[in-house]
Amino acid sequence: MRVRVLGTAAGGGLPQWNCACDGCRQARAAGVDRTQDCLAVSGDGRAWYLVNASPDLRTQLLRTPELAPGPGRRDTPLRGVLFTSAELDHTFGLLSLREAGQLTVHATAPVRHALRGAFPLEPVLARYTRTRWETVVCGQAIPLDGGLSVTAIRLSEKSPRYAEPHAGDDWVIGYRIDDVHSGSTLLYAPCLAAWTDTLSTAVRDADAVILDGTFYGCDEMATRTGLDRPAAGMGHLPIRDSLPHLAAHAGPRYLYTHLNNTNPLTHPDAPQHAALAEAGAAVATDGQLLSL
Repeated sequence: MRVRVLGTAAGGGLPQWNCACDGCRQARAAGVDRTQDCLAVSGDGRAWYLVNASPDLRTQLLRTPELAPGPGRRDTPLRGVLFTSAELDHTFGLLSLREAGQLTVHATAPVRHALRGAFPLEPVLARYTRTRWETVVCGQAIPLDGGLSVTAIRLSEKSPRYAEPHAGDDWVIGYRIDDVHSGSTLLYAPCLAAWTDTLSTAVRDADAVILDGTFYGCDEMATRTGLDRPAAGMGHLPIRDSLPHLAAHAGPRYLYTHLNNTNPLTHPDAPQHAALAEAGAAVATDGQLLSL
């Protein structure tokens, strides 16, 4: 299995275009550029799937040699997209794929409800290209081209602020991605409200785990921006609270993604990196390639 980390920032990226907070100012000064959360994965190096479609998708695709078109004029290795949520920073980039010849999109029922109604990506995209939408059911394996099998795990019932109510609590999911030929496994959970027994089971025997790294601490928004928005209330388990679980599930390679601009780990010299290293973890970087 080949895994290309396309983007590693939370919504707005780093630095954010309209933000002059300490984190964004330091990022500008250091030339740090993190695009918004997105992943590309392939079992055979020929058929590729995106997990999420960020607003930065065009830039991410152009930076990724494996996803370049050819040999035919409109040939592309991109086969489809799997959504982990209906958040704008995870779905907006789907519009950038409207020129595809055909596309398969996987999403849970609540996410599809949001993308048919309040944010009508599904009907809009149908006007431009052939799309097949598949409803994801947590716990049911999805076979993909190239020898991959993907199983969704429920992580949170937090819906986007634009979305209308819908029955079901699988608004936010992660994916366990298995290579049926090599036996390697990746777990991808860029948004994580709590460490659950379901997550512990999914982590077991994984070769690599990419986790929610939005915030390092629970009160980060208050201390760095003055906004009283604790991490838990925003649907994110802080890194500081997830690190102790890694010791109980040793074995996989752990990486953190979806970093907010307030997260001190966006800076390579932050002392918090030592805590990650001690737990056998690290921060994912844009463009990082994993071979599992």
